[in-house]
Amino acid sequence: MNYDALLCGRVKAIPPSGIRKYFDLLQGMEGGISLGIGEPDFQTPWHIRDAGIYSLEKGFTKYTPNAGLSDLRRSISAYMRRRFGLEYAPIGQVLLTVGGSEGLDLTLRCVIEPGDEVIIPTPSFVCYGPLTSMYHGVPVYVETKAENEFRLTAEELKAAITPRTKALVLPYPCNPTGGIMGREALEAIAEVLRGTDILVISDEIYAELTYGQRHVSIASIPDMYERTVVVNGFSKAYSMTGWRLGYVCGPKELVGAMTKLHQYGIMSAPTTSQYAAIEAMNNGDGDIEAMRDEYDGRRRFLVDGFRSLGLDCFEPRGAFYTFPCIKSTGLTSVEFCDRFLEAEKVAVIPGSAFGPGGEGFVRACYAASMKDLDEALRRLERFLKTLK
Repeated sequence: MNYDALLCGRVKAIPPSGIRKYFDLLQGMEGGISLGIGEPDFQTPWHIRDAGIYSLEKGFTKYTPNAGLSDLRRSISAYMRRRFGLEYAPIGQVLLTVGGSEGLDLTLRCVIEPGDEVIIPTPSFVCYGPLTSMYHGVPVYVETKAENEFRLTAEELKAAITPRTKALVLPYPCNPTGGIMGREALEAIAEVLRGTDILVISDEIYAELTYGQRHVSIASIPDMYERTVVVNGFSKAYSMTGWRLGYVCGPKELVGAMTKLHQYGIMSAPTTSQYAAIEAMNNGDGDIEAMRDEYDGRRRFLVDGFRSLGLDCFEPRGAFYTFPCIKSTGLTSVEFCDRFLEAEKVAVIPGSAFGPGGEGFVRACYAASMKDLDEALRRLERFLKTLK
C-alpha cells in the first residue's frame, strides 16, 4: 500500500504540534517538571464532578440533541449575559462542541472558500493556521510586539486586509503571551472592521482568567455582535480539560451552519460532560474566583523569578502563561527548550511553535503548583549559569 500517495497532501504538509513534543519527551523522566501543557493542576471542583457522576447513576447516557441539552444551552445563555453582558438565544445561537477546538474548526470550515484569507495575530495558539490551510484558506500572520503588550493594533489589522480577507481570529486573552485586549483596543479594531464583511472568530477560552480587569468580548462592541462568533469552553475556567466540552455563540445563520456539520461529524457532545457543565454554569462562579486568585499569585511569582534571573518577561494580563525572552542566552527557542529539558528535566515550549514573533521567547505555564514553580526556577538558575 502506497500511503504516501494515499494521504492528503495538505495533511502531510502540516507540521506536528510543537507543544506535544515536549510533553511526550518528559514522560518517563523521573523528577521531571512540566511547565509546558496548558492544563490546570486543580481537580475539577467536586460539585461539578458529582453532577456528572449523578447523571451516570441516573442512567443519563443517551445522545443529547445535536446542539446540546436545552438546560445547558439556557445556562450558557444566562452565563454570557451575567458575566459579559451578551444576549444569545438558547435555541439557534448556542451550540455545544467537543472542546473549544471543535468550535474553531467548525467556524473555519463553514466560512472558508479556496483562497480566502484569515488574519491571525501571532504569537498565538498553534491550531489556527493549520486548520485554515486544511480548508484551502490562506493564513495571514500578523506579528504582534512585546512593546504593544502583544495586542493587535488597528494599524496592523488594516495593513493586513485585502479583498480576499474572510475572517479575523482574535485570540485574546492570548496563549502563549498572556496579552489581552481592553475595550479601547477593541473599539479601534471594530472601527477598522465596520463596513466590511469580515467575520471575527473570537477565541475566548481564557476569558475568565484575567488579572486586574474584566475580560471584554469584541461581540459587546457596537456593530460587532452580528459579525462575531464567540468560541469558549469549560477546560480552563473550571479545570475540565478531560471532559472535552466547549461551545460557540453567534448569529443564528452561522451557528445553524455549524450545527449541520456537527450533526454529521460528531452527533452530540459527551452527555456526562454536559450534565456536569450545567452545574458549572449555574454554581461555579466561586470556583472561577478561587482558581483565578491562585493563578494570580503564581503569575507574579514566576514573572518576578524570570526577571531576577536576568530574563526580560512581559507581565501577562490573562490566561496562565508567561512568555519570557531568552534572546540574551544566544540560543534559539528550540535549542533552549531542548537543552533545558535534557539538563534539568523541565519542559517549557519554544516560542517559535506559536508562529511569527515567537522566536526568542519560551512559554512557561503557571497552572502548576507553587512547589513545582519554585523548583523550576531553581533549576533554571542552575541551567543559565552553564551558558555563561
